[in-house]
Amino acid sequence: MKLDKNLAIGVFDSGVGGISTLSQLIYNLPNEKYIYYGDSKNAPYGLKDPKIVEKLSLDVGKKLIEKGVKSIVIACNTATSSAMDAFKRNFDIPIIGMEPAIKKAVELNKKGRIMVMATPVTLEGERFNRELNSLNPVPDIIKLPCRGLVEIIEEYGGGIEVENYLKKAFKDINVDEIGLIVLGCTHFIFIRDEIRRVLGKDIDMIDANKYTAMELKEILIEKDLINPNTSDFTEVKLINSSNEDKMIKLSKTLLEKELNRLEWEGNIKYI
Repeated sequence: MKLDKNLAIGVFDSGVGGISTLSQLIYNLPNEKYIYYGDSKNAPYGLKDPKIVEKLSLDVGKKLIEKGVKSIVIACNTATSSAMDAFKRNFDIPIIGMEPAIKKAVELNKKGRIMVMATPVTLEGERFNRELNSLNPVPDIIKLPCRGLVEIIEEYGGGIEVENYLKKAFKDINVDEIGLIVLGCTHFIFIRDEIRRVLGKDIDMIDANKYTAMELKEILIEKDLINPNTSDFTEVKLINSSNEDKMIKLSKTLLEKELNRLEWEGNIKYI
């Protein structure tokens, strides 16, 4: 099937977390068009049975295909863990998923243990543990399943509510033995500052967004799908299954915050 280079790139997550991934994609590929689908109505995915996550994810994938996309980025670690194989079976376009950056973390970690913050489904999933066990030697990591944190970020974005959650989550963690933190859920990328404040030290953090964006760019070049057009703005369509204006507003706020953090100098056109 020959795909149109001018089609948009579809990006989806269980809610607003994948907006962090979208910002990195825009930074790397500003001439592309994007359709972002946040499934906040069914969030969080991280506490659901993997088969339910697979079905929900496929439903979103079908909606993106119907809208016309040339590639789909599953900007959700939980959905990648549960539905990546099903996406590749069902959709004849390039599919990119999110993987906790364990290998990169091992390369970068110079001191202490690696702590992985993620949803229970991601940490218990086959994909995560297969990658972890493929390393030689297998690193001694701290798995921190953050049950309920996604819902708090969906509701508040960040702030004191997140900090209160983190204080409880970290109470049994020996901060001094942590050398690096892997943010294994795209939602958690928005709360770096809260994590540092609660831990009381500037611990290095790593996420997979940069590597996901690089992988997408390589695949689009390889398949001759790079949009050849140039523009003064990047077109972005935001959709949220909750049908609540506040979720679209939160998505815009988070996207613009992340693009500012990346020091991106372009312009967004919401369509």
